[in-house]
Amino acid sequence: MSNSYRFFSNRECKYFPCHEGADPETFNCLFCFCPLYFLDHCGGQPRRTKDGVKDCTYCTVPHSPGGYEHVMDRLRREFSDIRSRNKGRKE
Repeated sequence: MSNSYRFFSNRECKYFPCHEGADPETFNCLFCFCPLYFLDHCGGQPRRTKDGVKDCTYCTVPHSPGGYEHVMDRLRREFSDIRSRNKGRKE
């Protein structure tokens, strides 16, 4: 894969790949910080620490082939839901 708007690989990063067991050939660094982190139902495999903090250490969904599409589809749904809830509200 080549670097593009859907895929970016930063092999010079000292953490590359930052998830144990991930395939370096297909590892996508585009979403180094996952934009779905703040969603309870992100579609990944997050765990919760004993303190309730979301831990995405073992999730590679945004870094995998198809991850870009997953993140963008999930964001579209979230924003659509927000628009629907806010329809008719006055600011």
